[in-house]
Amino acid sequence: MKTIDDFNFENKKALVRVDFNVPLDENLQVGDTTRILAAKPTIIKILEDGGSCVLMSHLGRPKGVEDKFSLSHIAEKVEDILGVEVKFVPSCVGEKAENEVNKLEPGQIILLENLRFHEEETAGNEAFAKQLAKLGDIYVNDAFGTAHRAHASTTIVAQFFPENKCFGYLLAQEIKSIEKVMNTGEKPVCAILGGAKVSSKISIIDNILDKIDHLIIGGGMTFTFIKAQGGNIGNSLVEDDKLELANTILKKAKEKEVQVHLPVDAIIADAFDNNAHTNTCEVNNIPEGWMGLDVGPVTEEKFAQVIKESKTILWNGPLGVFEMPNFAKGTIALGYAIAEATKAGAFSLVGGGDSVAAVKQFGFEDQVSYVSTGGGAMLESLEGKTLPGIAAILE
Repeated sequence: MKTIDDFNFENKKALVRVDFNVPLDENLQVGDTTRILAAKPTIIKILEDGGSCVLMSHLGRPKGVEDKFSLSHIAEKVEDILGVEVKFVPSCVGEKAENEVNKLEPGQIILLENLRFHEEETAGNEAFAKQLAKLGDIYVNDAFGTAHRAHASTTIVAQFFPENKCFGYLLAQEIKSIEKVMNTGEKPVCAILGGAKVSSKISIIDNILDKIDHLIIGGGMTFTFIKAQGGNIGNSLVEDDKLELANTILKKAKEKEVQVHLPVDAIIADAFDNNAHTNTCEVNNIPEGWMGLDVGPVTEEKFAQVIKESKTILWNGPLGVFEMPNFAKGTIALGYAIAEATKAGAFSLVGGGDSVAAVKQFGFEDQVSYVSTGGGAMLESLEGKTLPGIAAILE
């Protein structure tokens, strides 16, 4: 696996695919700088070698050229974070971009306009990728969040750099972290899968059963499993067409000697509302008119014990409706348990939109081993798929 450390960038122009797809508020100010910060080590290494950087990214899903999706709005924030002047170029291909790149001196940075202002980007157009390729001597992919897309800037462009292409630090770290969970991590390995639906996690469960020792199931998908086993779940979220599948998963896990841990008690509510009336009951005995919105205290203890004994931990999905404070306790307790295990030497990887949001919201970000920057890319990796952006560098 060629990484940025395999190259010296002295007097070289690095064409770097970053993932600066950051949230902007109504005043077009950057709301969360995580992704910019994540790209910083790669950019600084290139500059310190004596190279220059041509940064390319997408932002949002524009239909043609739309000012609110212009990367000009984030240039100042990128400059603040990197501590180096960043010159914004209002195009990403063509004469204007090429002229600016030709003037680039070692130690300087250019930020190109939004790649998705051109439909050729998402179409994976080869001619467009070739135009991008003119803008650098070495291609560096550091955008894990888009590695599962075969777009011009993430995949196709790599073919124009047969010898001079590599992973940036962020992408290399993502690959290593997933590899650790899937193949090289110390046992016992525990996967925590939460979230609303079993259907969205089937391929992951199928792919990881051979690699793990414990599977903790939480969130809304709990109730499909509980109902499949004959439990009463009241008005809780359920996928009635997936009951048979839930039992098949449990059977497969048993055959592979994976211990499945389902919640035993639940915090229930009489409405999907933070201010609803609440109660605690056994998870398989929820009265009609009530729904489970979080795990109960006995489950918190039970799950914490499993995590304490694990050496490699994957967390994907919350245990309850953590956006509502009254149903966040289970997810917070889980965060504490993973933080404790990590402190004691376990490797913990958090990935997938909602669990990343929870980790940030409750301040566990620095208490786990690694927080993935790519939701969809992370899920596809866990499903065992080869991501086109990664394959393009390895070829």
